[in-house]
Amino acid sequence: MSENLTETLIGALVLALAGAFFLFAASSTGNGFGGQESYPLRARFDSIDGVGVGTDVRLAGVKIGRVAAVGLDRETYLAETTLEIDRSVAIPADSSAVIASEGLLGDNFVQIVPGGEDRMLKPGEEIEDTQGAVSLINLMMKFVTGNGGGDG
Repeated sequence: MSENLTETLIGALVLALAGAFFLFAASSTGNGFGGQESYPLRARFDSIDGVGVGTDVRLAGVKIGRVAAVGLDRETYLAETTLEIDRSVAIPADSSAVIASEGLLGDNFVQIVPGGEDRMLKPGEEIEDTQGAVSLINLMMKFVTGNGGGDG
């Protein structure tokens, strides 16, 4: 009888730990249960290599949101993204969005470069000024082959 009670208590402890781990994982990735309110902004890029759903959106190196959706505009062939921005952060209307990297071999993220305009972007509006990802391989190939495209 005491053996069954011990097994039941250990099972309950394992389930409680698994639940706590699940809640921690969900809240730290920003995918639910965190309660953080956000608003969507749209941005189109010519290339989003290394960026997908869940990628960080940062301003001055501080995470202010995440990429919520990625798609392709079949008319312009641009990558469309939806960025979920923390509601406490207002983004000036003339800001730009840049695909940046944490280093030579680091992960990519979306960097917001704030503008100076007084008007702020409203939920659902688009960041017009964007710069896509720079391919390290393409840069090295241009350097090696001498096709730098200079004034020459």
